[in-house]
Formats: sequence, structure tokens, C-alpha cells
Amino acid sequence: MKTDLYNIFDTEWVPVGDWIEATLKYVVENFRYIFQAIKVPFDLVLRGFEGALTGAPDLLIYAIILLVAWQAGGRRIALIAGASMLAIGLMGAWEPAMTSLSIVLTCVIFCALIGIPLGIYAARSDRFWLILRPILDLMQTIPSFVYLVPVVMLFSIGNVSGVIVTFIYALPPVVRLTNLGIRQVRPDMVEAARAFGASRRQTLLKIELPLAAPTIMAGLNQTIMMALAMSVVSSMISVTGLGRMVLRGIGRLDMGIATVGGLGIVCLAVMIDRVSQSFGVSARDRGHRKWYETGPVGAFYRPLAKFRHAAK
Repeated sequence: MKTDLYNIFDTEWVPVGDWIEATLKYVVENFRYIFQAIKVPFDLVLRGFEGALTGAPDLLIYAIILLVAWQAGGRRIALIAGASMLAIGLMGAWEPAMTSLSIVLTCVIFCALIGIPLGIYAARSDRFWLILRPILDLMQTIPSFVYLVPVVMLFSIGNVSGVIVTFIYALPPVVRLTNLGIRQVRPDMVEAARAFGASRRQTLLKIELPLAAPTIMAGLNQTIMMALAMSVVSSMISVTGLGRMVLRGIGRLDMGIATVGGLGIVCLAVMIDRVSQSFGVSARDRGHRKWYETGPVGAFYRPLAKFRHAAK
């Protein structure tokens, strides 16, 4: 092979693409059953959410969303959530929105179950964080389209595969911000808890996690936004929902369908963003009131508490 010394990099010296292709082919041929088993928990949770959100009456789901938003952030957040979901319903995108919402909720559950423990361990171990950090950098810098090829080869196509690729894409923020939140807890508070005889688990559950909760919730909020951003990309592997409407509109040059799908994603993102941010508000910012003393639960709890107090 003759090489031009002035254009030495025109030649492929390290065939990384061939190595990756050969590795994926070997994994698919010999370990595909492992990846099919990984799909099972994602499939179960997704089926549960999708069956509940798409099978229940629309007005019931709408009322539940309003009540959850009211409980999380008060009447103003409930109005924002109600207006957003009403806009989705009036545009005729309710069922695709419920499918997208079920995918996002499934992704968030698995991101929380895996990302928060990883972030806690990374905050406890500098060596583990040194190893994990470049992996998270790689996950966040790889273009989202690149994830589709290995996921399709290992998990095939469909909504479950869409959840898995969204989970991989949206995991880094919750890991990073959990690690950051735990590291930012004041050392003197941790030392005080240890001085009073608290174990490491008690210190974590009673001191570190409550103080780091706003930062952790910010990480989950970013995970939700990234999951919604991935919905259009994942529609290329037969994932249904609002992303499919956008993709279908682009393919047919139908601006009406594409606009409805895009506005539906925007309204869904606004609703989830406001509600998830409200869950991260500290008790001090809520006036030192318990969660059951506010919102619709508080509307029932306060009269009951007064009745009990009067009975005494």
C-alpha cells in the first residue's frame, strides 16, 4: 500500500469501525439472550404505565395530573399543568402524549434506581468517580443517533428498545448531580451526626440525602428533559408517541402533523418540568409544612386534624 507522506491521515491506520462491528456481531450471536432478559423489567414497567395511561378515561387521567401538580407545587403549578394537558387534548394528541409520558416515566424510574446509587457511591469514593467520570463524559458527548445502531442490534425495535436507548442517553445528569449534591453537604453536619452515634446509613438517609434532595431533583429534572428530547430520535426505531408524529410529518412534508407533535412535546415538557421542580422544593421553602399539610391532601387533613384536636 502506497502512502502519501504529505497526506498520511488519508489512510485508515486503526480500523476502529471494523473492530466495533465485529464485537457487536459476536455479542449478538453469542449473548443475545442476556439482552433479551434485560428487556423484561423495562417491558413490565412500560406496559403498566402505558396500560394505565392509555386505558383509563381521559378525564380521569387529566384529573389525576391536576391533583398531583397541585399537591407538588400548589394551585399555580396545577393551572400550568392543566393548561398544558388541555392544549394537548384539544390538538388531538392525547393518546400519543400518554405513550410518550409512559416512556418518560419508565425511563425516570430506572434512571433513579440506578443513577442515584451510582452517584452516592461516586461521592463516597474518589477512585470510583475518577473511573466513572470519563464514561459519563463519553455518554453525554456521543450523538444521540449513534445509540440507535447497537440498541437495535441488541434489543431489536419497538417501545421497549426506545426506553432503553432513552435510559442510556438520559442517565448521566442524575449521576453527576447526585454526586455533586452529596459532596456539597457540609462536613460539620455529617461529623455532628457521627458524634451523636449515627451510623453511615442513618447519616445518609437522615442528613445527606435530605440536604442533597434539591440537587438530586435537579438531576432528575434534567433526565426528564433529555428523555423528552430523545423521543423524536427514538421514533426512528419504531417508538410510538409524539415523536412518531413529528417523524411522520417530516417524512410526508406534512407541517400540520409535525407541528402538533412538536407542540405536544413542548406542552408535555412544560408540565413535567414544573411538577418535577416542585418536588425538589425544600421543607423550609414550603414554610416548614409537611407534604400532607398542603395541596388536596392538606384540604382533607386540616379539618380532620382540627376535629381530632377538638375531640381531645
